[in-house]
Formats: sequence, C-alpha cells, structure tokens
Amino acid sequence: MNVGGGPTPDKPTVTLSVLADPDKISSFMNIRVADIQACYKLWKSRGAEFLTEPIPKYGEIRCYIRDPDGYIIEVGQTTDLTQ
Repeated sequence: MNVGGGPTPDKPTVTLSVLADPDKISSFMNIRVADIQACYKLWKSRGAEFLTEPIPKYGEIRCYIRDPDGYIIEVGQTTDLTQ
C-alpha cells in the first residue's frame, strides 16, 4: 500500500492522494478467488473491512472491501462456468 506522494521518474505526471469522499469513486480493482467464503473469513479475521458479506449476483459471488486509503476492491468467485 502507498499513502501517496508526488511524481517519480516512472510516473512523472502523477500525484497520488487519498480519496476526498470514499463513497464516490471512479474505478475499483477486481480480484477473483477460488473460494470466496474462505477468503472472506480469513481477511475479515485479519481486520479487513468489507462493505457486505459475499452476495450471489450475475453468475458469481462477490463482495467489496476497502483498502486503507478507502479505495474499493471487488472480490469475486465465478459460479457459472458457462459464461
């Protein structure tokens, strides 16, 4: 995790900053796991803050977590292997 900072040689025009409003985002990262229930239990036991428990939707089970800066990460498990 990175708490922010100014431009660097590998990203000369980018400044990293914390979200002003964590409920208004423009993107999020998706992570697919083989066993979402096991992942949810393990990460929650380690202090992860999920928005909800895993919920079935559109051929997968998914939930969302916030990283320490408030950014959203989608965690999902495919349940419909025909899609």
